[in-house]
Amino acid sequence: MKRVYPAHAYSEAPRENCYWPTTHDAPPSPPARGTLTADVAVIGGGFTGLSAALHLAQAGADVIVLEAQDIGWGASGRNGGFCCLGGSAASDAMLTRSFGENARRAFRMCERAAVELAEGLIDAHGMEVDRHSDGETVMAHSKAAAQGFEKQIEDIERDYGVTPTIHTQQDLRDLGMNGPFFGAMTKPIGFALNPLKYVQGLATAVRAAGVRVFGQSPVQRIDHGSGFTLLTAQARINARRMIVATNGYSSDDLPDWMAARYLPTQSNVIVTREMTEDEIAAQGWSTHQACYDDRFFLHYFRLMPNRRMLFGMRGGLFSGDWADRRMQGNIRGHFERMFPAWKDVETPHGWHGLLSISRDLTPYVGPIDTMPGAFTGLSYHGNGVAMASYAGALLADLAMDRTPVRPYPEIMQRPPRKWPLGRLRRAWFWPIYGAAWLTGQ
Repeated sequence: MKRVYPAHAYSEAPRENCYWPTTHDAPPSPPARGTLTADVAVIGGGFTGLSAALHLAQAGADVIVLEAQDIGWGASGRNGGFCCLGGSAASDAMLTRSFGENARRAFRMCERAAVELAEGLIDAHGMEVDRHSDGETVMAHSKAAAQGFEKQIEDIERDYGVTPTIHTQQDLRDLGMNGPFFGAMTKPIGFALNPLKYVQGLATAVRAAGVRVFGQSPVQRIDHGSGFTLLTAQARINARRMIVATNGYSSDDLPDWMAARYLPTQSNVIVTREMTEDEIAAQGWSTHQACYDDRFFLHYFRLMPNRRMLFGMRGGLFSGDWADRRMQGNIRGHFERMFPAWKDVETPHGWHGLLSISRDLTPYVGPIDTMPGAFTGLSYHGNGVAMASYAGALLADLAMDRTPVRPYPEIMQRPPRKWPLGRLRRAWFWPIYGAAWLTGQ
């Protein structure tokens, strides 16, 4: 495999202290063995791959899922658990300039459709995912940010068909959101969940639909002729169609088309021990609302119903024990500055995972044009709970040669351009990240 980071990033070490596995015990999937055949082979057992497999099976296809580790081992089972609007890191101005205003609006409505699809899957299959939060709240870390909320109301109403609620500093204290914020705005779309329970819920639904799911089965080689032959250490899988759903954990040579079309970067999370009511009252943060701020190194956080605080932070382009220690120190420092009353509250859980950024800052769902019959979905820019689930549904239609029944915006159809510098492409972000650290963003 030709991967972007050192082997440490793809080892067990970054997720060793992940909180989510302590909440859910799922049996491992058996490895693939022998010669197997299917209509569609799906590489990757996360949100994208499992959603694709489920929708394919419901349409009558025979599907095999091949996961290199265990279901939910990658970003799908270690993210912050925000099922919310997102998928692109491009601004409205960037999207309009590149695609036009109609395409921009179509993509924004697709964001809402993605949340609704994930919600529908949870409800239809009776998944217990520890759901909480009524929409998502963006916190203003400056007066200028707070003053800008009023200007956004009309855009949000137009793009998503909902009216957000703006909160003053006094409102925040009354709502149990006391912190170093100058205001906030809540969009009534989305919710928080346990992502590992969600991805395992998808796996349960997939198996019930007749899909064969194999773990510990990394694909080592892909041969393409009239169909596809995927080789693992113990199996040979023949399929008419193929879906690659590996996102930030992709390899530049499986298939070669992937090379430099995605840029993995890290997202980091810590979770506190359960806190007492006195500790929660001391900080004045008692809401279970899913929140984030508007800094470059995005912070995302919420008090879960079991009284543990989850606090996440973007950033990280290096991999190794030393890098993990440094990042855990950084995120803990940010946590203590934002919630000073909890500076002595332990955070026994800390981990990170890889998300994917495209050069155009937009997600891609579509064909791998060098391999007719192969498709991929990737680069959700840290908002994959909803958008990856939606991408999987689109991929299912494409793999069956059907026009997608759901909105399939132009912005998601443009193949990602390659990042310069090939496997050294992380270097593009080093000066950007460095400047953001120096300016406190």
